[in-house]
Amino acid sequence: MSPKRDYYEILGVSPDAPPEEIKKAYRKLAQTHHPDKNPGDTSAEERFKEIGEAYAVRSDAEKREQYNRFGTVGRGGEGFGDFDQGFGSIFDDIFEGFFGGRPGRTTRGAHRGADLRYNLEIRFEEAAVGVEKEIVIPRLETCATCRGSGAKPGSQPVVCKTCRGTGQVRFSQGFLTVSQTCSRCRGEGRIVEHPCAACRGLGQTKSERTLTVKVPAGVETGTRLKLAGEGEAGVRGGPPGDLYVVIVVKEHALFTRQGDDIHCEVPISFTQAALGAQIEIPTIAGKTTLKVPPGTQSGAEFRVRGKGFPNLRGYGRGDLLARIFVEVPTHLTAKQRDLLEQYAKLENGEGSPLVQGFWDKVKTLFE
Repeated sequence: MSPKRDYYEILGVSPDAPPEEIKKAYRKLAQTHHPDKNPGDTSAEERFKEIGEAYAVRSDAEKREQYNRFGTVGRGGEGFGDFDQGFGSIFDDIFEGFFGGRPGRTTRGAHRGADLRYNLEIRFEEAAVGVEKEIVIPRLETCATCRGSGAKPGSQPVVCKTCRGTGQVRFSQGFLTVSQTCSRCRGEGRIVEHPCAACRGLGQTKSERTLTVKVPAGVETGTRLKLAGEGEAGVRGGPPGDLYVVIVVKEHALFTRQGDDIHCEVPISFTQAALGAQIEIPTIAGKTTLKVPPGTQSGAEFRVRGKGFPNLRGYGRGDLLARIFVEVPTHLTAKQRDLLEQYAKLENGEGSPLVQGFWDKVKTLFE
């Protein structure tokens, strides 16, 4: 009998490798050489056993110490005596790590229905005040003919003879006993011998349902509204899924939103900016009056309290921020030009501190 290979060499790690590195190496090798991935390959099966044995020893402190001292594991140094007893956790690691769960955990019979998503587009104003919308949802519903059993009325599904109703079949792979989902009943544990004509044995049919969605004031793009139980029907009597309505708020021609505040750009004339004025500005609830003080510059921002969005959680209301920009006239009448030229002759810089300050800095720069 050929001597056993060094366990560290089998796993491709050094004797002082940390547990995380050893486990990572083991899982990678076990995935590569697993019998399910190499059907009929006896060398892969032997390699898989060897990898499992090496990891079982290397991951157990007592066995590792015995192996490091005597080069073998077992009573009196006689081989790998209790490997099978410790293999359960290793087997769990394999299936948890890259097969998505341990065999035998497949749920048979009843399954929860799938969750659904619906994107609901609403107007900016509707998001501010709240709205009710009717939506039509295509979904799978429990078949009314067979009541979800999948069997023709007057008949019933029968227990699968292959797995005897367990949904799992077991077979041996060397020293391993492996469980897999039954291929005949696909894990259901039963067979529909006489399928329902309405749903073709699926137990569900495609349908459309009209629902009323109450959209609360203050929602924004990305807000999710959960309608419990309005997803797809469960399978074999399982509970239904949920419907998630995701809000999409259309852009507005005048307003933008930041949190609960609304921003709006408001143009005013040169004379309104210079002399001051009472102007009307829009809000989501109509118009309001804004006082523009004399000498207002382009870019000045004025806050109108309480004219923004209501907070979705009920914490007050945002504000409207009106950003002013001064419009320079592009077409002047002869009289307007004459008056502006007269004004220009009267200017001495005292009314334009920003202009005067700029040229003072330029003068200093070049002195």
